[in-house]
Amino acid sequence: MRIAQLLYKTFNLLLLTIWFNTASAASLIYGSDSGPAVGGYDAVSYFTDAKPVKGDKAFSTEYAGATWLFASAEHRDLFIANPESYAPQYGGHCALAAALGSVASGEPTRWNIVDNKLYLNNNVFANQIWKTNIPNNIEKADSNWPQVQQLISNQ
Repeated sequence: MRIAQLLYKTFNLLLLTIWFNTASAASLIYGSDSGPAVGGYDAVSYFTDAKPVKGDKAFSTEYAGATWLFASAEHRDLFIANPESYAPQYGGHCALAAALGSVASGEPTRWNIVDNKLYLNNNVFANQIWKTNIPNNIEKADSNWPQVQQLISNQ
């Protein structure tokens, strides 16, 4: 049984690696090349509401070359006062992909907050893998992020 589980996980990890290596992401802030950052979700809501909430164009700001939407003026103002505290790590790109030295889109509904930092992942499976060893994945992603940024810039 354990061998079957290991093979299943290895196969899925291989598929994720192939997906990550073919994923397109033209902007350092995910989504900003085709719309608002974080897919239009309110980055502050993850911290205040413990869930992703869609933002509203009436409450927007510009940061790091991207438009960010918020559910309220209060959330927008919290973000403006300290964007580094609310913006997702790795520009909102998939944290697991960054840990693997690759790039993939971040899915706003696949998220984790660790040490008051927001991390997005590409899909349910990537989020599950991410959670198996969060400290190690963060260390790898932080280390790989400069090279991943270069990958993004070269697309």
